[in-house]
Amino acid sequence: MPVNSFTWIFGLTVAFSFLDAYAIGANDVANSFATSVGSRSLKLWQACCIAIFTEFIGAIALGASTTGTIKDGIIALSMFDKRQDLLMAAFMCALIGSSTWVMIATRFGWPVSTTHSIVGALIGVGISAFGTDAVNWAWDGKGVAQIVASWLISPAVAAILAALIYGLTRQFVLKAKNPLRAGIYAIPFYFTITTFIVAFYVVSKNGKSTLKITANTFGGPLTVSGDVALCMGIVGGLAGFVLLVCVGLAIPYFIRKLEKEEDLKWYHFFYIIFVPTQPKNEKLEHDLKVQFTPHLLEDGEKVVANADVEQKVHVAEGQTDSKTVIGTIKGGLMGTYELAKKGLFLDVASVQSENAQAAHGHATLYDNKVEFLFSFLQVMTASFASFAHGSNDVANAIGPLAAVYDLWSTGQVAKNANVQTWMLAMGGIAIDLGLALYGWRIMINLGNNLTYHSPSRGFAMELGAALSVISASFLALPVSTTQCIVGATIGVGLMNGTAKAINWKMVSWTLFSWLLTLPVAGVSAGCLYALLTRGPSFNK
Repeated sequence: MPVNSFTWIFGLTVAFSFLDAYAIGANDVANSFATSVGSRSLKLWQACCIAIFTEFIGAIALGASTTGTIKDGIIALSMFDKRQDLLMAAFMCALIGSSTWVMIATRFGWPVSTTHSIVGALIGVGISAFGTDAVNWAWDGKGVAQIVASWLISPAVAAILAALIYGLTRQFVLKAKNPLRAGIYAIPFYFTITTFIVAFYVVSKNGKSTLKITANTFGGPLTVSGDVALCMGIVGGLAGFVLLVCVGLAIPYFIRKLEKEEDLKWYHFFYIIFVPTQPKNEKLEHDLKVQFTPHLLEDGEKVVANADVEQKVHVAEGQTDSKTVIGTIKGGLMGTYELAKKGLFLDVASVQSENAQAAHGHATLYDNKVEFLFSFLQVMTASFASFAHGSNDVANAIGPLAAVYDLWSTGQVAKNANVQTWMLAMGGIAIDLGLALYGWRIMINLGNNLTYHSPSRGFAMELGAALSVISASFLALPVSTTQCIVGATIGVGLMNGTAKAINWKMVSWTLFSWLLTLPVAGVSAGCLYALLTRGPSFNK
C-alpha cells in the first residue's frame, strides 16, 4: 500500500482512539478509585488529582514501546495481507464500535470491561470481513471461550480473596478487645504486605516489564523469564522501606493522633519524634463521623455534602436561553464548566438508590478511628492499581492506532506495531479527562450502590482484586480487572452475614452489561465495516 494513503482513516482513528481512551478513563479507571471515593477515604477531586499523575506517568514511563496490533490474536492478521487498506478500515471501525459502547455503558453507570469491548469490536470486524471462521472461538490461544469464562471466573476468584482478607481483618483487628491499638500495631504488617503485592503487580504488569511469570495453559507449568533479581529487588526494597517508615514514624504518629487525640497536622508525620506534645483535638470524633458516616444523624442534622454543586449544575442547564451564536457558545461553555465541577466535587457516596440504602442497613459499622487507619492503605492500593492500569491498559486504545499509523506511514504493519510517545501521552491525557469529567457515573454505582463501603472493606476489595489479577495471570486464567473489582465488592458485602447487604438489582444490571459487551461492540463495528467496504461507491 502506498505511503500516506487514506489519511482520512488515520485522522478518524486518532479521534476515536482519543474517545476510546476517554471512555476507558470514565469507566475502567473509575473502577480503581470507586471504593476509595465510596468509602470517603478520598474525595472525588482528590481521586482525580491522584489519577492525573498515576495514569499519565504510568502510560508515559512504563507504557509498552510495542503493542499487539490484534488484541490477544483474536483474529489472524495474515488475512489482510493482500488488502492493507481494508486493515486500516478494520482498526478504525473497531475503535468506533468499542468507544461508542463503553460511552453508552458509562452513561448508564454500567462497569464493563474495556478490554472485552475492543476484542468484541475486532470479532465483529473479523466476521464482517471473512466470516465466522476468521475468529478464534476456542479456549486455546485466548479465544472467545476464555472471555465468556472470565464473566464467572473473574468475580468468583476476586470475591473469595477479598472476603478472606476482610474476614481476617474483621476478626483480628475490628473485633479485637482493643481495636484501635490492634489496628495501630498491625500497620507495619498491612502496609508491608500491601506494598509488596501492589509493587509486584506494577512491576509485572507494566508495558515495559521484562518479568514474565505465566503458564501457557491453565494447569500448565509456570515459566519465568526476564530479570527476576532486578524486579524482585525493586519490590523487596520498596516493601522494606515502607516497613521502616511504619515502625519508626507511623506507629508513634497514630498513637498520638488517635489514642491520645493530639491535634497533629499531616506534616508532623515526617518528624513525629521531634514534635512536642500538642493540644487535644476536641473535634476528632466529630470530624471522623462527618468524614466516614455523614449519612448518620449528627447533632440532630444530616450532613449533606456538595448540595450547592448539584444545585449550580441544575441552574446552569437552564441558562441557555440566548438564541445568538455567541450566547449559544457561552451557554455551552458554562454548561461544560458546571458539569466539570460536578465531575470533580460531587459527593458520590451520598447518591444512593432506595435498594442501596436498604442494603446499607444490614452492614455492621466499626470504630471510625480504626477505619481511618485503613483509609491510608486504601488510597495506596488504588494509586498503585491506577499506575499499573496507565502502563498496561492504555494499549486497548493505542494498539489499533499504532497499527493504523504504521500502515499510513510505512504502508505495512507487523504483528507488533511501534508505539510513538505522542500516542501514549494522548492516551494518558484522554484517560485523565474521562475520569475527571465522567467517571462519577461509574463511581456512584460501584462506590456505594452495590453494598456499603468503609475504608476497611474498600481496602479488602482493592487488594483482593489486585491479587486476583496477579494470580490469574500466573495460572493462565482469563480475568478482567473490572469484573474482579465487582466480584470483590460482592464478596466483602456478603461478609455482613446476609445476602440482603447486596443491592442485587444493581448486580443484575452489571451482569446484563457484561453480556451485552461482546455482541453490541461487535455488531456495531462489523456493520460499520460492511457499510464502508461493501456499500455503494462512486468508484467503479
